[in-house]
Amino acid sequence: MIALARRGDGDAYASLVRAHSDIAFRTAMLITQDAAEAEEAAQDAFLKAWRALGRFREGEPLRPWLLTIVANEARNRRRSAGRRAALALRVADDEHTGTSAETEALAHESRGALLDAISRLKSDDRLVLGCRYLLELSEAETAAALGVPAGTVKSRTSRALERLRGEVAA
Repeated sequence: MIALARRGDGDAYASLVRAHSDIAFRTAMLITQDAAEAEEAAQDAFLKAWRALGRFREGEPLRPWLLTIVANEARNRRRSAGRRAALALRVADDEHTGTSAETEALAHESRGALLDAISRLKSDDRLVLGCRYLLELSEAETAAALGVPAGTVKSRTSRALERLRGEVAA
């Protein structure tokens, strides 16, 4: 698909966009903390990626390259807008078949407490934890998305988890 898209095949690129749109939105959402801004950042990033496909290194994985563009676009939007809103995540509703109302309420309360604790962390901590655990990116993908070395991701993740433990216990 990448080779076809590089040759100008719009349908092939549309397939790539569909395959990566959810992760692109969630990455942008972690950075912008605003759904509308995240959607715009993801769309603009896909447009920039389309224009930059000629510079994409053949044989390299597309996802980290694309998420780097998304993250840069989201950071630029956040910086220019000056937004410092609370962390808002798009959480898909899990189908809780066969669970009691009490179990569902406890799960919702626990998820809410965790998201509240995450929102109290500083931005760098939220980003690295969001990429690693909410978006389920590998260390390498997180490093590419955040524009830092993989070792930095490892150390930031460790420190952020320790601070999150403190927030949850508080």
